[in-house]
Amino acid sequence: MASIMVVDDSKTVRSYHGSILKSFGLDVVEAENGMEALEKSLDAEIDLYLVDVNMPVMDGYSFITQLRKQANHKTVPVIMITTQAKEEDKASAYKVGANLFETKPIRPEQLKAYIDILVEM
Repeated sequence: MASIMVVDDSKTVRSYHGSILKSFGLDVVEAENGMEALEKSLDAEIDLYLVDVNMPVMDGYSFITQLRKQANHKTVPVIMITTQAKEEDKASAYKVGANLFETKPIRPEQLKAYIDILVEM
């Protein structure tokens, strides 16, 4: 079973994404910020990350930058899902290593399509 980490400081958003992912039969790991996500990623096999931009402790851009420095996470897919919708936000996400950039709320069918493309089942 594929494992997806949802990294967002909003419990509501983590719950929303988690319920969608679980309905697809996926395992879900949650983290409230980038630092917690980095710590959890050390001990877990994660197949895809869903990451917010604005979070306390460590934001999404910093998290992806640090994640990509780890040998076993250089190519793990990352989808940045945020309320930030400017072109420079999207450019910043791709610059640090995100594979896709979406604005909240993501539609379940769109998320499913991305998972089908990015995650080996």
